[in-house]
Amino acid sequence: MTGVIIGLSRAIGETAPLITIGALTFITFLPPAPIQSEPPFVSFGWLAAPFTVLPIQMFNWMSRPDVAFEQNAAAAGIVIILLTLSMNGLAIYLRYRLRKGIQW
Repeated sequence: MTGVIIGLSRAIGETAPLITIGALTFITFLPPAPIQSEPPFVSFGWLAAPFTVLPIQMFNWMSRPDVAFEQNAAAAGIVIILLTLSMNGLAIYLRYRLRKGIQW
């Protein structure tokens, strides 16, 4: 379980391969929102919609000249760092809790 969490954390943190492979096929529009204001209020259409990953979206934002896009890219970088740190913290916590119950 810890290995899966650390593997996901590395996949989130290592963005250069994602940009190298997927930068040519990134999607420039957002999928439909899961919660809408008109009935039905919950929509599952976003599950089948095409999507992009956050590092490629950051790459797209940094290539635009407006300062607001740079702020968006910086905020996305902070989100990626927080996700990586929280997943590593969860892996350490789970390792500690599961090792405590093992009789050596």
